[in-house]
Amino acid sequence: MITERRFSPWMALFLIAVAEILTLSVWFSASVVSASLQHLWHLNSVEVGLLTASVQLGFVVGAVISSITGAADRFNARWIFSLAAVGGAGVNALFIFSNSWEVGVLLRMLTGVAMVGVYPVAVKLVTEWSPSRRGTAVGILVGALTLGSALPHLIFFIGVNAPWQVVLLVSSGLALLGVGIVAFLLPDHPGEIQSSPPKASLVSLRSVFANRAAMLANYGYFGHMWELYAMWTWFPAFVYASFIMYGERQGVVASSTMIGFLVIGVAGAIGSLAGGLFADKIGRTAVTSVAMAISGLCALTIGIAYGGPPWVVIAIGIVWGITVVADSAQFSAAVTELTIPQYIGTALTLQTAVGFLITIISINLIAVVKDIIGWQWAFTLLSVGPFLGVYAMLRLRAHAASVVMANGKR
Repeated sequence: MITERRFSPWMALFLIAVAEILTLSVWFSASVVSASLQHLWHLNSVEVGLLTASVQLGFVVGAVISSITGAADRFNARWIFSLAAVGGAGVNALFIFSNSWEVGVLLRMLTGVAMVGVYPVAVKLVTEWSPSRRGTAVGILVGALTLGSALPHLIFFIGVNAPWQVVLLVSSGLALLGVGIVAFLLPDHPGEIQSSPPKASLVSLRSVFANRAAMLANYGYFGHMWELYAMWTWFPAFVYASFIMYGERQGVVASSTMIGFLVIGVAGAIGSLAGGLFADKIGRTAVTSVAMAISGLCALTIGIAYGGPPWVVIAIGIVWGITVVADSAQFSAAVTELTIPQYIGTALTLQTAVGFLITIISINLIAVVKDIIGWQWAFTLLSVGPFLGVYAMLRLRAHAASVVMANGKR
């Protein structure tokens, strides 16, 4: 039997990250095949957007329940992750039997509910195993989330001529592999808190809301989330439309899907890792502010490249893909540093619940706006979030409590 003595923090981080990549592949599985679903169910742009937004809504519902019950702080984190991932894989696979948009939306919502037991809980696991290099560790985890979220694009590209159901089934199978890693290969951290959980969940929530520094980190995260998932959801469609406008005709579906994987997955993973490394060296507020400023500028300017040479769209997309998620891990890391240990699970779940609620608005806003003013200007609306996020993080930098972040590097 594998014991804790054989596990270094880096080995644990590796296992958690791989499991996260595999499990999060169910998140965008239906979104990647939305073109097929749009034709099958005769959907409009708003209904297509709601397929992705319904996952976000399910996540919010699950996160609220988790916050109220304090489940993330009361039960064994590995088993929460494992059971939630099994549930997510199951309802994701059931999607192939959907016979209407309404049933599909319900199943996507249940997938989002299940993911509450995966991502926030994985952050908690990582912070338990890597207390001294949280920025780097959580950065690696968010890089895993980014790759996992983009993985359906790669699955679709490889099997571009396969039925759309294959993407759903493969992603569910990968999620079950992730369950096996966490359930059978990863031991419990010897210092995991198993006793004295908060007796009243409202106490946990009041503690989080009263923590001014932690809330400033949350406000920065909320601005970041306004941009992130709307960009991830609609960027491949933007690339497809831009290439068609430029005059490309051959292989546009496959090429736009692969570019989506490279920009969202590969560039995003690089950005997450780099953001974590730099944040531990120069500070969380510095890295998040720079990343959000650059990503906000990309949102403002990428429309200028619409219909232009593909290499220009790809180049701006890569910069955007790196910076749009380079800051993501640091908001979670900051909250774990600014919150007392007994309430970390609740604080992370609350942060992600509100953040994902915001994404529902921005994802569907782009669906509406692109039909009114066109792709050339649609993404400019996303720049508001990161610019407001920069303001929040500069306020946090000036807060006295910020000295506890990144060993005093703010």
